[in-house]
This record gives sequence, structure tokens and C-alpha cells, in this order.
Amino acid sequence: LKPTADGKSMDSAGCARGTVVRNQVHADGTWKNAPGWTMYYEGVSPEDNRHRILSATSDDCMNWTKSEGVVLDIGDDWDSEGVGSPNLLRLDDGTIRMYYTGQGANGRTAIGIASATAEEPTKFLREQVQFPSLA
Repeated sequence: LKPTADGKSMDSAGCARGTVVRNQVHADGTWKNAPGWTMYYEGVSPEDNRHRILSATSDDCMNWTKSEGVVLDIGDDWDSEGVGSPNLLRLDDGTIRMYYTGQGANGRTAIGIASATAEEPTKFLREQVQFPSLA
């Protein structure tokens, strides 16, 4: 996958690490293959040089069509400087979980988790970790 040449797109400054998954639908508690493939990849914005997770689709894994919009944008805390390296896992309940790397303003990186539904597989929302009180 090559960066978009217009100089304005969310991946015009570069395309990086990605993962390709077979399209599937969730019905009756199981995932079943559907036509085509989806690639989730890092796009580098020419405006701020930050990485965001974007997507593209293909029928043959050779010719890709980039999707509109951002799948997972930078956050406002520990992943405010970039997100990338997406890896997906489909759960039995129809949820799609994405594990990704985030980078904060201090340069530290950590693993984040975001989820989407089978009906909207490119609309990911961050999952917030909550720790029980030890008191």
C-alpha cells in the first residue's frame, strides 16, 4: 500500500505496519467468511506527522481501495502522539477487539485496546481499564 499522493490525506506522509484480515460476518454466535479482505494500517498525517490507524479493502489482496476516515485516531492522554501496529481478534459475542501501540508525549509506548462491532467493523472505541480498589 502506497501513501496517497495528494499531500493532504491522512496517509500522505507514509504508510506503515498493518494487518490483513478476511472479511467475516457474525451470525448465530459464529463468524463466517464473507467476500473480500480488510487491511488495518498506520497512516502518517502530513499535518502533524502523527500515526493513525486507517483501513483499506480488497477483493483479491492485490488491489486495495482506501476507506474514508480514521479507524482509530490519536488519544488525548497516553496515546496522544500516535497509534499504530493494529492487531485484531474476533470474539464469540460479535465484538472485534483491536490491540494497538500508542505513544504519549513523554515518548513512552504502551498497548491499548479498542473495540468495534461486527456491524461496524471500522468504528473502534477505546476500552478503558478499571482497576478494583484494594482498600
